[in-house]
Order: sequence, then C-alpha cells, then structure tokens
Amino acid sequence: MPPAIASDASTLARDFDLRHLDRAFHADPYPVYHALRAHEPVKRMPDGSLFLTRFRDVQAVYRDAKTFSSDKTVEFKPKYGDSPLYAHHTTSLVFNDPPRHTRVRKLIAGALTARAIAAMEPGLVRLVDGLLDAAAARGRIDLIGEFASAIPVEIIGNLLDVPHAEREPLRDWSLAILGALEPSLTEAQFERGNRAVDEFVGYLRDLVARRRRAPGDPQHDVLTRLIQGEEGGEQLSEAELLQNCIFILNAGHETTTNLIGNGLVTLAQWPEQRAALLHEPSLIESAVEECLRFESSNQLGNRMATVDTEIDGVAVARGTPVTLCIGAANRDPEQFSDPDRFDIRRDPNRHLAFGFGIHQCAGLSLARLEARIAIGRFVQRFPDYRLDGEPTRGGRVRFRGFAEVPLELVPAASRTA
Repeated sequence: MPPAIASDASTLARDFDLRHLDRAFHADPYPVYHALRAHEPVKRMPDGSLFLTRFRDVQAVYRDAKTFSSDKTVEFKPKYGDSPLYAHHTTSLVFNDPPRHTRVRKLIAGALTARAIAAMEPGLVRLVDGLLDAAAARGRIDLIGEFASAIPVEIIGNLLDVPHAEREPLRDWSLAILGALEPSLTEAQFERGNRAVDEFVGYLRDLVARRRRAPGDPQHDVLTRLIQGEEGGEQLSEAELLQNCIFILNAGHETTTNLIGNGLVTLAQWPEQRAALLHEPSLIESAVEECLRFESSNQLGNRMATVDTEIDGVAVARGTPVTLCIGAANRDPEQFSDPDRFDIRRDPNRHLAFGFGIHQCAGLSLARLEARIAIGRFVQRFPDYRLDGEPTRGGRVRFRGFAEVPLELVPAASRTA
C-alpha cells in the first residue's frame, strides 16, 4: 500500500466515531471498515465502548454468550429512559439472555420448521408473481415500496395471522421502532418510535384477545403458539407476549426487505454476475448467500461484557459495551478472498449476516426462501432491469438498505422481439 493511502486509512480509523457519521459513510462504509481492520481492529470509541471489525473477533464474541451478554436493561436506560421503547427493546427476544431468550426462541422456532417453511413456498411464489405482473403493466417500479417491502410484511402477517385489512400500519410501525436503534438518536426518532410501540401494543392487545377466543393452528400460527406456550411449561407474561410479537414483525421485515433490495441493486451493478444467474438459475442459493455477505442487511450487533476480559490483547472492563460490525467482518480478507468482489459462485461463504451462536436468527431459513423466490423470479422476469434514477439510501447505519430504488423494467420477451 502506498504511504499516502496508508496515511489516509490511518486517519479514517483514528477519526471514526459511530455517533458522528457523514453522508459518504452511509453511501459506502467499506473503506472505513477496511481502515479500521488494518489500523484499529478493536477500536476504543469516545464513549468508552469498543467497535470490532475483524471476522475472528466478531465471531469469538458471538460464540461466548456468557462473557458477552445480549441483555440491554442497563445499556438502554440512558438512551430510552422509562419509555415504551425501553419496555419493548428490553423484553424482545434479541436483547435477552437465557433462560428468557431460550424459552421465547423455542416457541418461535417451533413454527418455523423445515416443513412449515416449505409449505409457505407456493403462496410466496403467487405473491411475488402478482407483484411482478403489476410491475410489468407499469414498465417501472420502486423496488422497495412496490416489491421488496411488500413480501416480508405479507409473510410475517401470515405467520401471526394478522387480518389483511389490518396490515397497512405494520411497516411504518416497524420502521419507527427499528429506527430508534440507531447509534445516534434524534428527538423526532425517539418520539416516533415511542408512538409506534404504543400504537402497536394497543393493536396487539385486541388481536391477542381475539385469538384467545378463537385460537389458530399452533403448528403454523406463531401468535397462537406464543399465547398457549409450551405444554406443561411456563407461559409468557402479557408483556413478553406483546413485545415479542412486535419483535417477530420487526426481525422479519426490514432485514428481509433490505436483503431483496440490496441483492437486486448489487446484481444490476455487477452485470456479469446477473448474466451468470440468468444463465444458471440454480445459482440462486449461492447468489443469496453472497448478497447476504456483500451487503449485509444488518450491519451491527451489540453485546455487554459481564466480566473483566480482553479482546485480542485489548483490556475490556466489566460493563463495557461492544459493537460487532457484521458488515466489516463479512468483508474481512482473512476470511474471504477478494472480499470486495461480488461473486455469486463464492464457496465457502461462511458469513455472519444472520449472527452466530445462540442468537443466530431464528428465521434465517424463511428469509433465505423469501430472497431466493423474490430475487430469482425478478431476474428471470426482467433480465435487463436497470436503474431509472439515483437510489435513495435508507439513512441507517445498523440496517443497511434503500428507501427508494426506481427501476425501469425490460420483460424477458423483449430481448428476442
């Protein structure tokens, strides 16, 4: 590396502050991640927390759930105070340790068996094809608002058996609640997030009351499973039930929307890879894995040290918050050859997009299915789709995706017309 470039990278690493990021970082954070891995892979932030960018360090923290806790009751108190956001984020599955985490995860995972997910595929294909039919009639599409976001909201709505006529507010509630997880929180985001939790909880109380009167099939209806709990086991409290219903929607919504949107935009930017997928549709499984690695929907994870320890020789005091940069770990050249190349044939591809260990995403098989159907069928239907204007980034650090992506569509039949 030439001295001038090395000096620039060193400056990027030295000046990095997760709470003060510019527009260039939101557009492309990977040069900063590369600089941090090279110069300060265990970065001490101004607030005393640590920021990890190497694959091996991120995986090691994921692996050691006792030393590095997911519980956020202490960490989130200064950020949220005594608010609806605090009540939600400290009760939901993702921000808890065993035994509460184990109990809730088991109930959710029981409705996401391989058989149950396979049974969803025909309906998912019909949903995607209907969206593509509507797009074909227009000749253009907002990839996010008119396609990517519509798929997970429908799938998660089906899992919880939310009546179709009541699904319209779900996406906005989810965006508001997840937006409040950003490292730097504005007053507007805080107010919007709290309002969304209040409205969502109010809606769910009514939905739960209806489901108690008329239970669904617990093999497929996650809400009924959560209400009934394990046979002979401890049932969830009302707060656990309501907040984890919100978590299920949130966990399956924005990350999957981003996976589909990021994947189709990246394929447009790497035309030889799109051509390969078009020629060999069977590559869709490995293509989805590369989309997950290359532009990870969820870029950041968080843990708290429960004891005095160390990470790669850096002392970590008990109570230190640790940020796991999944986006950086998935571009680590120690783990992935030529990591900034998008290669849908990449093998092996042991990325961390779904986390690792006991907190690995419970819905990962469902997310993969949604992405395979959505991305694969979009490419086959519109093999020459192209950007019709500049995409608008979502403005998130934790959740990397787009708010709007205007596309012009060229149906497959037009290629030979």
